[in-house]
Amino acid sequence: MAASNYVSGKPLSACTIAIAGLGLMGGSLGLALRGQVRRVIGIARRAETVQQALDMGAIDAGCTTLAEGAAEADIIVLATPVSVILAQIEELGRLAGQGRLREGVVVTDMGSSKAQICAALERLPASVQPIGAHPMCGKETSGLEVAEATLYQGAPFVLCPLPRTAPQTLHLMGELARAVGGWPLELDPLRHDRLAAAISHGPYLASLAAFAAANDMAAGDELAWRLAAGGFRSTVRLAGSDPTMMADILLSNRAAVLAQIQQLQSHLAHVAALLTADDAAALRDLAASTRAARSLFLDQYGG
Repeated sequence: MAASNYVSGKPLSACTIAIAGLGLMGGSLGLALRGQVRRVIGIARRAETVQQALDMGAIDAGCTTLAEGAAEADIIVLATPVSVILAQIEELGRLAGQGRLREGVVVTDMGSSKAQICAALERLPASVQPIGAHPMCGKETSGLEVAEATLYQGAPFVLCPLPRTAPQTLHLMGELARAVGGWPLELDPLRHDRLAAAISHGPYLASLAAFAAANDMAAGDELAWRLAAGGFRSTVRLAGSDPTMMADILLSNRAAVLAQIQQLQSHLAHVAALLTADDAAALRDLAASTRAARSLFLDQYGG
């Protein structure tokens, strides 16, 4: 196959990378890859964003259409919201069918859910090498202005190869993950989505609910905000995430997120039952066991 011929033996340093989406993730990727690849082409809807990325040194060249930016790429990275990624994969399929992409081009993404994206990648023509990806890092703020070259340092860089993904493609993407400071981790898309719901999407919803409940109180007593200290601010930090991006993520991972909401509701219902029963001993035991589990997590995985 042409795809296999392409990926064999080509190092990352010889590749031209096209990054579609120049926000936090895409801009940080460009900064992190500076000097480590042949060329970085940035793609954004607004010419002003492309110019900003050029001025920052995040890209070597840029344009405002996927067709133009992807034409010369060896690796195409889709760093846009999930719904946009899905539309871009369809567009890349049409471009490949028209012979407007390089034979064997690697198409990957940085979406926070993987099952839908990997299913779309599977439908790409045989001339394309697809592989899903998700670096497990980020901020509650978004945009190119907060991009940084160190964003991926020490982060798990999930790779979701498809049955048709060549071993050389998986190796090349592992090379990219390590080049930006991450560590590649191969995962099944459904397993990724279940885990992401537990450690990312669910906590976002918990933060959202915690702020919404406090906001209800503050609507009737503004002193609530004057009393809110560091603990509250830490708890609701994730509620500051980009709403469009998060709605995309939640809807694209709906089944796993709904299952995680049930878990959260179950734990809250248990606490409510202990409070209703005035069971101080059980409340202390629950708090102590959870605190111990949290400490073990931080000891083993850092905090």
